[in-house]
Amino acid sequence: MMWTTTLLLLLLPQLLSSTPKHLAEGHLVDTEKSTHYKQSEEVSEDFPEAPVKEPTAAGGVRGRDTCSIPCDITVKLLRDEKHSVCGQLQQSLLAFGRSTRKLIRDVMEEQQRALDILGSQVTELMTKVQTLSSEVQRSNTEMYSVKPVQSHGRDCSDIKDTLMSVVPKIPSGIYIVHPENMDTSFEVFCEMDYMGGGWTVMQRRNDGLTDFKRSWSDYVDGFGNLAGEHWLGLKKVFHIVNQKDTRFQLHIALTSHNDITAYASYDDFHLDSETDFFSIHLGRYAGSAGDAFRGYEQEQNQDTAPFSASDVDNDGCNPFCTIENRTVESCSSQYNHTGWWFNQCGLANLNGSPDNVEQSHGHWTNILWDTWRQNGVPHTIKSVTMKIRRIVTNN
Repeated sequence: MMWTTTLLLLLLPQLLSSTPKHLAEGHLVDTEKSTHYKQSEEVSEDFPEAPVKEPTAAGGVRGRDTCSIPCDITVKLLRDEKHSVCGQLQQSLLAFGRSTRKLIRDVMEEQQRALDILGSQVTELMTKVQTLSSEVQRSNTEMYSVKPVQSHGRDCSDIKDTLMSVVPKIPSGIYIVHPENMDTSFEVFCEMDYMGGGWTVMQRRNDGLTDFKRSWSDYVDGFGNLAGEHWLGLKKVFHIVNQKDTRFQLHIALTSHNDITAYASYDDFHLDSETDFFSIHLGRYAGSAGDAFRGYEQEQNQDTAPFSASDVDNDGCNPFCTIENRTVESCSSQYNHTGWWFNQCGLANLNGSPDNVEQSHGHWTNILWDTWRQNGVPHTIKSVTMKIRRIVTNN
């Protein structure tokens, strides 16, 4: 090791000063004795018993016990140096451990302070959120308790009659109605600029974005977007058309894919209750699309038919119907699982698929109004609206 070599170099002058003078001058003595040795050999021949002095080894070192630095001193120096280095290393390790523990303790204390600050901020934010939530809930409670939503009328005809004297032009749109003998009010779309206005829309098809393949409960409660395609719901229509001292007209407006228009109108329209599956009742027909509800033959007549859906079958096909030489077990399945007033299927289904792209057993499942034809072929219908309006009575 480097430190051992350095130590030896520092001790060398001291060691040399303590060496016997005759050893330090060994080289000179050795030279002189080499001559004397030769002379001694010559004398020894005459004096064989004279003692012969053993020559001293080169460099003035005699035998194996002679060395430049005593071994016991070297061992002691090395032992002392080792103890010193070990002591210094232990002190360094102790100091490093103390500083490391202090650093870790400082870091943990700093992190704990940061966590305490974040915890207090989170608690403050949660308190603010709870306060805002309570304020919103209180505001909503006050709004509904102090300012209840008022209906605009019993139906769109009633709304029109009420507003006509105060508003020069009544816009079409969504209104709130509350029919008689009904506990709740609900929204409807009122057409106020079509044929005198006052129409409550009960069904609209125009873009195919609303799926009419629905179950019985959906047809009872209604579905879709009132401003677009929708079915108002059999229960709501029942309450509207069965108000006291009222009669309603059903108007069906049709548009073909080549933008030809036609209509079918029935006076004295009403529905039975859900107990009788909302059976339909139609008055006299008028219009340009033909009376598809009643058809050409008695077995095609859908007037007084109960409503059917994919999961409630009232279509009269027991166990099946034969239509154009085809066997049909369910009219709802035949017309893409839609709901309608089927009677052995019939010639009308305005809830069918709006696009003439799906086929089932060779039959197109589109909107059907079979009596509206051109050159003997039924029109392909792209849009339809069913709407109801009060009829003026003498009561």
